Amino acid sequence: MAITTESYRSLFLQMSAKGIDLASGSGFICFGPTGPLLITNRHNVTGRDQRTGDNLSRYSEVPDAISIRHNRSGRPGQVVVKDEALFDDQGEPRWVEHPELKAKADFVALPLTNVADVDFYTYDPSEPGGQGMTIGPTSVVSVLGFPFGISGGSSLPVWATGFVASEPDADFDDLPTFLIDCRTRKGLSGSPVIAYRYGSADYEGGGIIAFDKPVTRFLGIYAGRVNPDADLGIVWKATAIADLVNSIT
Repeated sequence: MAITTESYRSLFLQMSAKGIDLASGSGFICFGPTGPLLITNRHNVTGRDQRTGDNLSRYSEVPDAISIRHNRSGRPGQVVVKDEALFDDQGEPRWVEHPELKAKADFVALPLTNVADVDFYTYDPSEPGGQGMTIGPTSVVSVLGFPFGISGGSSLPVWATGFVASEPDADFDDLPTFLIDCRTRKGLSGSPVIAYRYGSADYEGGGIIAFDKPVTRFLGIYAGRVNPDADLGIVWKATAIADLVNSIT
């Protein structure tokens, strides 16, 4: 099958407590100095609303484990499910928060330990790619994940597509975030946000640049809507994710 490589990068996540499924979400892999890291939203692993701290589960439980649908080694798109504990033997969280923003940042890195028979299709937030394509207000972007736990077939993500809705070089809400206008739903939390172009794209130096193959620019991680009645979603920038990944030694 002719599958876009980007579709292998977004991974379905299932959060659970004491073996009971609580919620699903999305995530992706980055490599840090210590090895592979799952990047997802902080509210996915805490099970609590990032703003209010309220429990998100109808069972009033917080997750203690996360199941990840990885790509099987040598067979991209074929699933191998691996479980990771969210707490160590002393009951301390295994995930790592942003070195400066800490709990204010709605994204974390979870070092992976259960990786036998897994292939990684990673993003490098320090080198987001894009070959100089311009990203600004009204630029088309895609959120790759699993709304309501739904896949786009063969356990591959759904591509929810919208537009940049704020100046991406400015900081929305005084945090390293920007807004997108996209019909996103539950389950997309933790999805990679990308600009995906084929044929041509606007160039940062002005004019148009042509490509002979698809080009991707990694923009950040989707973290939910500004409120339930809006299609405005929050994206934490790639630069902030790079700061987290590079801080883990």
